[in-house]
Amino acid sequence: MSTTSYALADTATMLRRNLRHSLRYPSLAIGAVGMPIIMLLLFGLVFGDTFSAGINGGGFDYLDFLTPGLLLMSIASGTMSPAIGAAVDMTDGIVARFRTMAIYRPAVLTGHVLGNVVLTVISLAFVIGFAVLIGFRPNASVVDWLLAAGLLILVTIALTWFAIALGLISKTAEGASNIVLPISFVLPFLSNTFLPLEAMPSGIRWFAEYQPFTPIIDSLRHLLLGTPASAGSGWLAIAWCVAITIVGYFWAQKSYNKGTAA
Repeated sequence: MSTTSYALADTATMLRRNLRHSLRYPSLAIGAVGMPIIMLLLFGLVFGDTFSAGINGGGFDYLDFLTPGLLLMSIASGTMSPAIGAAVDMTDGIVARFRTMAIYRPAVLTGHVLGNVVLTVISLAFVIGFAVLIGFRPNASVVDWLLAAGLLILVTIALTWFAIALGLISKTAEGASNIVLPISFVLPFLSNTFLPLEAMPSGIRWFAEYQPFTPIIDSLRHLLLGTPASAGSGWLAIAWCVAITIVGYFWAQKSYNKGTAA
């Protein structure tokens, strides 16, 4: 059996392990779906007409505007699970046990990433289905849907690696759940998820314009709804994803190879 075959086999084993853990403890996965759905109901249906009338003189569908941002929020909310899983692995001693076995070392973390990608794709399907049910009407072509799906998966991989890196430096599972809050809560709200940039106060607008979530949301709106996107937003979204993936991957590998949670 070749080295590549061993690596793939071990990674598949760790993927199954993480999916089984998710089935045993589904609360985090349900929360990742539940939060965007609550936001869809609250902002899309309850306050949607008010927002639509008050922004830029009205004339646009606020639910359509909102949904792409909430897809990204669903991904961000889902990062809590792999962060906690990585922290538990480090603090409960299972990593030390894995090191005594003939296991391809990167497979443990890669299993966390792939497991979260699978669960996130499922949660995104639920969120999109619910959004369509209550009135979301994308006009994307098949190619646009494929590009949007690719971007969503790329974002999931990037944020998951970064969340795992944060989880590995946490001393407890509770600490891991708190340390990812800027990803899962702060950045989605301080972006153009709920308001266009021009409707924001100047300070918040500056932050929102230059943080990674905004060009990603712009790109999703352009692909799914055909709305105009700022120049270069697609390439900027990809660049942010690649940069976050690289930082998260090498940071996670370095922390994991130390063998400590500190």
